[in-house]
Amino acid sequence: MQTITLQVKDDFMTEFMKMIDTVKDNVVVQKDKNLEYDPYFYERQKKLQQIRDDIESGNAEMLTQKQYDEEMEQFFKNLEKQHAN
Repeated sequence: MQTITLQVKDDFMTEFMKMIDTVKDNVVVQKDKNLEYDPYFYERQKKLQQIRDDIESGNAEMLTQKQYDEEMEQFFKNLEKQHAN
């Protein structure tokens, strides 16, 4: 048995399922659990992998916890100043 992934337009799904029904003895239809919980799972997974690759290759910089805390503190101070004006 082989596995493939198909993307079917919403307005074609009923027709597609009728077509699959004609070969139901040879085909197993199974919903992707990842997409049930998060419809953007695979797009998000791809983006996270790219971020990880960029960090490992040096194309993106990761902040230390201390750097992050300092930058966030400065960010909130700037927001307070803008709000006060």
